[in-house]
Amino acid sequence: MANITFKGNPIHTVGNLPEVGTQAKDFTLVASDLSEKKLSDYKGKKVVLNIFPSIDTGVCAASARHFNQDASSLDNTVVVNVSRDLPFALSRFCAAEGLNDVDVLSDFRGSFGEDYGVTLEDSPLHGLLSRAVVVVDENGKVVYTEQVPEIGQEPNYENALAAVK
Repeated sequence: MANITFKGNPIHTVGNLPEVGTQAKDFTLVASDLSEKKLSDYKGKKVVLNIFPSIDTGVCAASARHFNQDASSLDNTVVVNVSRDLPFALSRFCAAEGLNDVDVLSDFRGSFGEDYGVTLEDSPLHGLLSRAVVVVDENGKVVYTEQVPEIGQEPNYENALAAVK
């Protein structure tokens, strides 16, 4: 389990992020049209998993905007924003913000949070996902991870994007 903080108070996740060098576990998440998407659907592409508690918070929205802007110029790379928000909320946010270069997928009925060790097991955010980044290469291997130590802090964009260059 990861030890992180929420507003300076200690909180915990159900596990740890996948280890660099391991094969990323396939997942099933829900797209805005309620279809299901799997990691294997992105086979042959580099995937940046931008994981966060809710798109309706400033830091989560900022990370979605930042990755949309910076990753759109990277070849053979897709950014996948993952939260437990309903697909409708994710779609509404992206439409309002003009975010066209990222995918938004919901874990509202899946096991992604448990499989990737990012479900928060305590705190007022219990059941939501922690803020983390996992980068997967074209072959499905984990090449970078970051468990952000404070929920209110943005991820290290430079390090995450360097992993796909």
